[in-house]
Amino acid sequence: MELDYVILDVFTQSAFAGNPLAVVYDADDLSSEQMQTIAGEFNLSETAFVCAPDNPVHTAKLRIFTPKKELPFAGHPTVGSAVAHMMRVEANTQIDQLATFEEKLGLVRCALKHNGDWYAEFDAPTLPRQIEAPLDRDAFALALGLDAEDLYLDNHQLTVFAAGNVFVFVPVKGLEAMQRMQIDGAAIGALAPSINGEPAEVYAYCRETVDHTCKWHARMFAPHMGIPEDPATGSAAVSFAGAISLFDGLVEGPNVFWIEQGVEMGRPSRIRLEVSVKQQAMHTIRIGGHAVKIAEGRLRV
Repeated sequence: MELDYVILDVFTQSAFAGNPLAVVYDADDLSSEQMQTIAGEFNLSETAFVCAPDNPVHTAKLRIFTPKKELPFAGHPTVGSAVAHMMRVEANTQIDQLATFEEKLGLVRCALKHNGDWYAEFDAPTLPRQIEAPLDRDAFALALGLDAEDLYLDNHQLTVFAAGNVFVFVPVKGLEAMQRMQIDGAAIGALAPSINGEPAEVYAYCRETVDHTCKWHARMFAPHMGIPEDPATGSAAVSFAGAISLFDGLVEGPNVFWIEQGVEMGRPSRIRLEVSVKQQAMHTIRIGGHAVKIAEGRLRV
């Protein structure tokens, strides 16, 4: 069996930046074990497999794998798969398009724009919920190669939020500390709480940015997923909305933030986070970004 695949850089308008993603088309005949093996072979943070939808009115079913496990939902595979699908079926379109993907967590609706480059945004299938868990700030600082005083940012505290995937959100005082960070994966693995058997990954953030059009600077470490560091994490940005709302508050209507990530890895990324508030509560969360195709080929299975 041979299957077409493409590789895209996601959350960037430039090749060899952002977060690389492999998208494998027509993957219906692959078993879960084969998908996991292929994801390990690509060895990217995620590989997306495009299958026929259960409901024919939907665009496709997406299954998303890290090198170690399947995910119920992920941001950069959703953006990248939407762009890859539209490139394949509407290669020359200049008309905005819509796509609906069946993911493990639920339906994910995407809007696509093509105006010289490709941009996609999706509505998060669930809102973030805060999870109470004991978090030792001093121990987390040590596991991140920092001093305890580096983990201060205004009134922000360590928190855990989940929106499909679970993250510990670690506020850091500035760029210098973010750049000095050296993660101890084993220590993080021991410290991060496990929620319903799902271990939390670590998302560190600060207000100081390299790109001054961005509001937040972030790094994400996912040793449980086989990802030492991720250059762009849309699902974490969904959950990060919970921390922003908790500590900074949100105004009625749309709240828009650009997040930079991957800078320390030499793969700068830009993620658009939009949080819509109605009656003083989060109503919808939308994640957006660009994607660039850098390779394509045939996969022999």
